[in-house]
Amino acid sequence: MATKPGLLTHWPWQKLGGFKYLVLAPWVVYSVHSYLTKEAGERDLSNLLIFPFLLSRWIHNQIWISLSRFQTARSKHRIVNKSLEFEQVDRESNWDDQIILNGTFLFLSSMFMPGASHLPFWNTKGVIITILLHTGPVEFLYYWLHRALHHHYLYNRYHSHHHQSIVTEPITAVIHPFGEHLAYFALFTIPLATMVWTGTLSIVALAGYEFYIDFMNNLGHCNFELVPKWFFSVLPPLKYLMYTPSFHSLHHTQFRTNYALFMPMYDYLYGTADKSSDELYEAMQRGKEENPDVVHLTHPTTLHSVYHLRVGFASIAASPYAAGSRWYVWAMWPLTLASALLFWFCGSAFTVERNRMKKLAMQTWAIPRYSFQYKLRRQKADINELIEKAILQAEEMGAKVVSLGLLNQGEELNKRGQLYIEKHPEMKLKIVDGSSLGAAVVVHSIPKETKQVLLRGTITKTAQAVALALCQKGVQVLATHRDEFEALKLSLPTNVGSHLLLSDSHFAEVWLVGEGLTPEEQLKAPKGARFIPFSQFPPKRLRKDCVYYSTPAMAIPKSLENMHACENWLPRRVMSAWRVAGIVHALEGWGSHECGDAVFDPDQVWRASLDHGFLPLARP
Repeated sequence: MATKPGLLTHWPWQKLGGFKYLVLAPWVVYSVHSYLTKEAGERDLSNLLIFPFLLSRWIHNQIWISLSRFQTARSKHRIVNKSLEFEQVDRESNWDDQIILNGTFLFLSSMFMPGASHLPFWNTKGVIITILLHTGPVEFLYYWLHRALHHHYLYNRYHSHHHQSIVTEPITAVIHPFGEHLAYFALFTIPLATMVWTGTLSIVALAGYEFYIDFMNNLGHCNFELVPKWFFSVLPPLKYLMYTPSFHSLHHTQFRTNYALFMPMYDYLYGTADKSSDELYEAMQRGKEENPDVVHLTHPTTLHSVYHLRVGFASIAASPYAAGSRWYVWAMWPLTLASALLFWFCGSAFTVERNRMKKLAMQTWAIPRYSFQYKLRRQKADINELIEKAILQAEEMGAKVVSLGLLNQGEELNKRGQLYIEKHPEMKLKIVDGSSLGAAVVVHSIPKETKQVLLRGTITKTAQAVALALCQKGVQVLATHRDEFEALKLSLPTNVGSHLLLSDSHFAEVWLVGEGLTPEEQLKAPKGARFIPFSQFPPKRLRKDCVYYSTPAMAIPKSLENMHACENWLPRRVMSAWRVAGIVHALEGWGSHECGDAVFDPDQVWRASLDHGFLPLARP
C-alpha cells in the first residue's frame, strides 16, 4: 500500500481473492464457443489464442521467480544482499493482477475494435513500427512519467508502493496500484494501437511485444547479474539500449537515478544515470563468494511439496505446508511428475535458502529425494551417497556445522549421522542431529503440573532423551506397546527406570507421539487430550475435541534475516528444533558432534537457545 493511497489504488477484483480469475471466464467461454460454432472462414484464431497467451505469460513470470530465487540463494552474483521478509511476499502476491487486466483489454479489443481481430500470423511493417515506437515515444514518455511519479505528491499516493521493495524479485516489476498500471498500459498501447490503425497488427507482433516487456521487467528486477560482459563488448551501443539488473537495482537503492524503462539512453541524455552504474556492473560480474557457516540438510516430503520450497511458488512457500490444499496444485500433476523425474536423476543437493544471523551465514540444502524414497531399502545407498556428498561439499566450503533435518538422520539410514564420521574421521565440521534440543522443546511444552504422560510411537533418540528427562523429574511415562517399553527401558539408568511403566490404559491427558501412532489409538484418547509430537513429522489431526501441538520448534529472533518461507508445516518465522540446534551449535562453538549415540544435556542446549534469542512457541 502506498504511503497515502490515492484514487484507483485498489484493483476492481481485489475482494474476489483467489476467485479473481473468474473475471476472464465470460470472455474465454465466448471465445471458445465462437470459434467452435462459426464457419471455418469466420473463425478468429487470434481471439482463441488470447487465453493460452495469458497462461504462457503466467508461466514465463513463474519461471523467472524460481530462477531468481534459486540464483540469489546460491549465486555469487547477488546484487542487493539484504533481507527479504514475509511482508514483501504478501505485498507482491497479486503480481498476476496485471495479466488479468491485460487479458480483459485484449478480449475487449478483439471483439469490439475494428482491425484488432482475425489477425495474420506475421506482418513485417507491424514489427518495425513496434520497435520504432517503443524505442522512441514509449521509452521517452515512460522516462518522464517515472520522474513525475517520484515527485512527493504522486510518490506518496502511488509509486511508493513499488519502492517498498529494496530487495527486488522479478515480479516486483509489476507491483503497482491499479491507477499506475492503467498509465503504463496506456503507454504500452501506443505501438499496438498504431498497428491497429495502420492495419499492420499481427499475432507475432502482439505476443512478441508483450513477451519483450515481461522479459525485460523480470530481468531488471531479478537481483542477480546475468547479462554477460561480452554483450557490450561486441555491440557497445547496447549499453544505451538495454539495461542490466545491476543498473536498475540502483534505482531501488538510490531512488533518484536510473529512471529508464528498459533503455538507459534517456538517463544518460538527461543526466540521471547513476555514476556508480558501471562500477556496480563490473563488481557484480566478478561476484562475491559467501561460504556458509551452517548448512541444514532437508528434503522434499510429498510430490507436491516441491511447490512449497522457497524456489517454488512464493505465496505457497510463505504459508505452512498443507499437501494438495490448493486446487491448482492438483491440476499441475504433469509438472509435478516431471519434477519428480528430474529429482530422480539429480546427482547432488541443491540450495533452497540463504539466511544470516549476526555474523553467521546459513544455507539450507535439499537432498533431491522424497519421503517415500527414504523408506525404500534399494534407495538407502543412493540417499546416503547424496548426504555424504553434501557434507563433504560443506566441509570443502569451510562450514562449521551440518544439521540433519527430517529423514536425513535415520537410524537405519546412517546410524543418525554416525556413518559419515566413521568414514571421514578427519572432518573438521560438526554433524548435528538436534535430538537434544528437540527433546528439550518437548519437555518444556508439557504443562508443569503434569504427573503422567503416555508415550506412543517409534522410539527415536529424541524420544529416549524425553523419557529420561521426564523420569528424572519424577513424571511417570506410560508405554502401551511392549516393544516401545523395552526400547525405552534399555535407554534409562536404573535409578529412574521405576518411572517407566507398561500400561494398557489410554486415558492420559498428555500424549507424546511419534511415527506409528494409529487413528484407532487417537480415538482412545480422552476428550481434551494434548498430542505433543516428538517426531519431525506431525500426526494427522483426527480429533476436534483434542489439542494438537506442532512438531518440536522454536520462534526465531529478529536478528535472523531473509526468512520469507515457512519451514514445512510450521508457522512463519518458526524453525524446527533440529535446524535451530545446528545454528546454536555454531554460535556456541561447541567442538563435538551431536549424532549417533552422542547426546547433549537438553537443559544446556535449551538455555543456549534462549540466550541467542530463540523463543518457545505460544502453545494452544
